[in-house]
Amino acid sequence: MKAVTYTTFGDAADVLQLQDMPLQTPGPGEVTIDLAFSGVNPSDIKARAGSRPGVTKPPFPVIIPHSDGSGVISAVGEGVSVSRIGQRVWIWNGQWERAFGTAATQITLPEAQAVQLPDSVSFETGAVLGIPGLTACHAVSSGGDITDQTVLIHGGAGTVGFLAVQLAKWAGARVIATASSRDFDRVREGGADAVIDYSSDDLADQILDANKGQTVGRIIDVEFGHNVETNTTVISENGRINAYGSARNMTPALPFYPLMFKAVTLEVILIYLLPDHARATIIETLHAALVDGALVCPIQKVLPLQDCARAHDLVQVGNRTGAVLIETT
Repeated sequence: MKAVTYTTFGDAADVLQLQDMPLQTPGPGEVTIDLAFSGVNPSDIKARAGSRPGVTKPPFPVIIPHSDGSGVISAVGEGVSVSRIGQRVWIWNGQWERAFGTAATQITLPEAQAVQLPDSVSFETGAVLGIPGLTACHAVSSGGDITDQTVLIHGGAGTVGFLAVQLAKWAGARVIATASSRDFDRVREGGADAVIDYSSDDLADQILDANKGQTVGRIIDVEFGHNVETNTTVISENGRINAYGSARNMTPALPFYPLMFKAVTLEVILIYLLPDHARATIIETLHAALVDGALVCPIQKVLPLQDCARAHDLVQVGNRTGAVLIETT
């Protein structure tokens, strides 16, 4: 099979190589998937660059990057029904705690990590579901029903944030989102009832004004450290903050007493570690939204396998309006 690999940390153009590798035969409980697309995420960039805290060298001698992907099951191991051969699937945790991810023409992994795609869902969308889709869906749903509640989504134009806006609206919430002013129209089209410039000096006041002077019960945050003071001001008593990122401030000072005296619940989300029962629930919810036509997963760029380094650079630069995919066929 063809695969993009790296053996040392560094810049994408310096360390990523396209090479031939032997295809792994599926073992007991495993499936082999002929991949159609591989999704590129910021976490893949950090892993390849060696920027994860405490990690000084690659955990495996040879690594095929990327955890997200989609394709067709072409072989099954012992204990897996042969009826799965030919099934269209999407993948989660393809390269989490494993050496070989989805930046290749095939992947072999436990069958539970290959989820059947609904017939109406494209392979391109399937390659976005593993990290962005599951993160957005869990961030929206964790903490219970949000029907008729107000949900604040910071970074509503980002890949996860834009999906979260759509999912929260589909779930019956009133949605306030923050974004750059250039993205206001797109975020509104995604379902936000109000969009506020996240660089505003009076962000907390504008959020409260957008909610008719009332605090908000649920906050979904891509920049927890940067927004912690604003969130503390606008969160309701017994409210909930679901945070899935904090790149701008990784060591925030937490205003514990103000949060404590609002009895705020804080969940720090790492979708890779989601328990099986919780993952099954959000997969069901995600599929329902897709089949219902309530969720669009924008794609900004599709590149061939040999241009994987360029795909990494596009994701690293940021300011995207959709996912970056590798076509692996």
